[in-house]
Amino acid sequence: MILTAEQLTKEYGSKRALDAFSYTFGPGIYGLLGPNGAGKTTLMGMITTGLKPTGGRLLLNGTDIRTMGKSYRKVIGFMPQHQKLYEQFSLSRYLYYIAALKGMKKQEADREIPQIIERVNLWEVRNDRIGTFSGGMKQRVLVAQAILGNPGIVVMDEPTVGLDPKERVNFRNLVSDIAKDKTIIIATHIVSDLEKLASEVIFLNHGHIVESGTIPELYARYKNVLSDPSVEQIYMQLGMESEQ
Repeated sequence: MILTAEQLTKEYGSKRALDAFSYTFGPGIYGLLGPNGAGKTTLMGMITTGLKPTGGRLLLNGTDIRTMGKSYRKVIGFMPQHQKLYEQFSLSRYLYYIAALKGMKKQEADREIPQIIERVNLWEVRNDRIGTFSGGMKQRVLVAQAILGNPGIVVMDEPTVGLDPKERVNFRNLVSDIAKDKTIIIATHIVSDLEKLASEVIFLNHGHIVESGTIPELYARYKNVLSDPSVEQIYMQLGMESEQ
């Protein structure tokens, strides 16, 4: 499954939040790295069809997603930045509700939901109210709903904000596990999350790609500039600053 962005642009009045963004996403984990206001969330909104581009297009395996309708949305899973959950629901009830929204048949949901709950390591609390969960557990709930229905592409917007170091390690392990047969696109401004997780990193600022490549490619590219290249050092070398 190949998702291709061609000259994606998004304008809000006189402000251009994303400017001619072009990139090809295949299987693997992709990190969108940049400060607040860089255009990451705008791009996520277009990939998940919540926002319409001002210009450019997105292609899935060569087909414009605007012509695909529901068939495109079935292959997309989305983990939002903010934990907007029905906290009075039990985990199992919540996932059945999401399955219904995704148009899954009950037989499919009955088969898949227990497997997903075990995969995100929440089996022991499957009948507990989500409102009693810790922040890290709620993040795993959001992962569970995103991968329900076995989408080929999963988009995650700032998934580790607010998590303590141990929960962030657990989250990275979970994402590495689910990425084996998927395209995972993670938008974040937390550099260390991508250092050990992403196969490719895209540095985005002011709506533009300012650098991109696999981790080894980036290290090789900057080895003559930085004594011991790291994603964080490259980020700083690029001098990216928030628009806000």
